[in-house]
Amino acid sequence: MTIQRRPRPQRRRQLTALALAIAVPWLAAVTAASDTGKAALNALGQQGDLALGILRSQLGDGREDDLLPASVSLAIGQSPTLLAGKGEILDLRRSQETEDAPDVQEEENVPITEDPAEPETPLVFADNGVTARTLVPTSTEGYVVAGDVYISNTSVNTFDASLFDGTFAARLPEEGPQVLIVHTHGSEAYTMPPGQEYEESSECRTTDCNYNVVRVGDEIAAALEEAGLTVLHDPTLHDYPQYSGAYDRSLAAINSYLEQYPTISFVLDIHRDAISDGEGNMYKVVSNVAGVNAAQMTFVIGTDGGGLEHPNWRENLKLAAAVQQRLLEDYPTLMRPITVRNSRYNQHVTTGSLLVEMGAAGNSLDEALLSARLLADALAETILSAEG
Repeated sequence: MTIQRRPRPQRRRQLTALALAIAVPWLAAVTAASDTGKAALNALGQQGDLALGILRSQLGDGREDDLLPASVSLAIGQSPTLLAGKGEILDLRRSQETEDAPDVQEEENVPITEDPAEPETPLVFADNGVTARTLVPTSTEGYVVAGDVYISNTSVNTFDASLFDGTFAARLPEEGPQVLIVHTHGSEAYTMPPGQEYEESSECRTTDCNYNVVRVGDEIAAALEEAGLTVLHDPTLHDYPQYSGAYDRSLAAINSYLEQYPTISFVLDIHRDAISDGEGNMYKVVSNVAGVNAAQMTFVIGTDGGGLEHPNWRENLKLAAAVQQRLLEDYPTLMRPITVRNSRYNQHVTTGSLLVEMGAAGNSLDEALLSARLLADALAETILSAEG
């Protein structure tokens, strides 16, 4: 049986929120030198329409007495001068009401599209100069295929497509922390565009958590919390200063969290891959989303094939397949095939444990952060719909 398809919610707000999340640091930088709200708005006008486009797209519901949406207030809060000019932004909203009014008179006559809408203001990422490839299967040979999901089984275990019916064992508790995010190899980092480089601890690794996969974990945590989930994020770099033994150290941390917070049902271990061609040249793996590159992602599922106890590994695999199916319905090339291996990867701790490779060393951080938001949205939708 293939994975069941569920009705998709409208994606417009999610992609707009994503654009906002990426624009906030830029907005703060542009307005930093302005000492009044009006000057800040003028600075934005001189630099481009990105931030104001996001604000206007969020300020167009036509009711004068409404407060700013939470996402917009968050963006304004990043800049003290914009915060001081909040009243001017509200005035801008009122001045736009007439010209932005929709042509249709009856709300029920407005067509609803089920295709994911691109944000009104295009995303723009700086090029890091690394060759880009989109890795997708060209044949079903060698894969277990369930719905749109391709699974590469390199373990000694066997399973077939009948395992995947959209169900999985992990469930959200009614209260208390629900999701734990950890980083067994937390120093793993990306290839930044010129002018955005970081101090390396080794090749494509850094202890600066503004640039490594801990930053990606921050993005996932924020998006899951926006969806209503309770998240704990451990920023510990278990691979630094010593790489060997990282999984033992991260397991100890996970067990400590589970002892303190037994309500945790989902554990995400966030990594990034490292990919090169036959000549050793590094490249990045991408999928086009809203006109820019998003980092392709990979679920890596551990089993008991290496001899360590892991009786419920199929439940982790079923969860990964359900999340991947949901993502692929909107973004057909965003996920590489799920990989099933003999190693356990600490996934025996819960039936909701996943290891995710967020792009590769050749990807930029922007590309990984975009994928982080999309992953979190799909994960939240998948596990929340299972509760209903």
